Amino acid sequence: MKCVILQPSYIPWRGYFHQIQKADIFVFYDDVQFDRRGWRNRNQIKTPHGLQWLTIPVYSKGYQIEHTPINKIEICWDTSWNIKHWNAIKNAYIRAPHFRRYSEIIESWYTRKPELLADFVIDVTLSLAKELGLTNKTFLRSSSLSVDGSKTDRLLAILVKIGATHYITGPSAREYIEEQKFRDFGITLEYMEYNYPEYPQLHPPYTPFVSILDLLMMVGDDAARYIWQA
Repeated sequence: MKCVILQPSYIPWRGYFHQIQKADIFVFYDDVQFDRRGWRNRNQIKTPHGLQWLTIPVYSKGYQIEHTPINKIEICWDTSWNIKHWNAIKNAYIRAPHFRRYSEIIESWYTRKPELLADFVIDVTLSLAKELGLTNKTFLRSSSLSVDGSKTDRLLAILVKIGATHYITGPSAREYIEEQKFRDFGITLEYMEYNYPEYPQLHPPYTPFVSILDLLMMVGDDAARYIWQA
């Protein structure tokens, strides 16, 4: 049983969905500390004027937010950021070959007003996974598993609880993961390699590390050829 444990992110890049594709069980690691400058509530799209950040505003109480789990972070609805995000996406990709294919789905995301960040970004990710044909996966939230511990020990506790035998993680995990502990539990490790081919983009120069929306808008149902089929 192959498993990925990954923090929820806002309209993630294609490597995130590659991990979903490789997993039997995908666990949204939603009860770990929120990182203010990470990808939980922001991502980038390509525009005629260069890269543009789309950031979901969240309630910030200074020091406290750095000690709040992701699944407790509240979205700030004091401004119409949802309308701004949809307009930014529309303006950036309205001339893309597959804009019409995805516009209704994307616009629907921004008609909702959920209270919690995790609820919104996980729903968006599941919607995108469906568009990519990744419907035969089991999705869980770590907050629903009642597992204690920290760092490698907590990852292992989650894997043992769900019966996983193979753990897939990003290449940067080599710096901190305690591989011997995985061997002790009989769980094999796999590190991702993100060697993806280029695809046509509207606004040069080519930039690989943007939201998967860019890839979908440009190649549509052929997206798998530029991710796992590569």
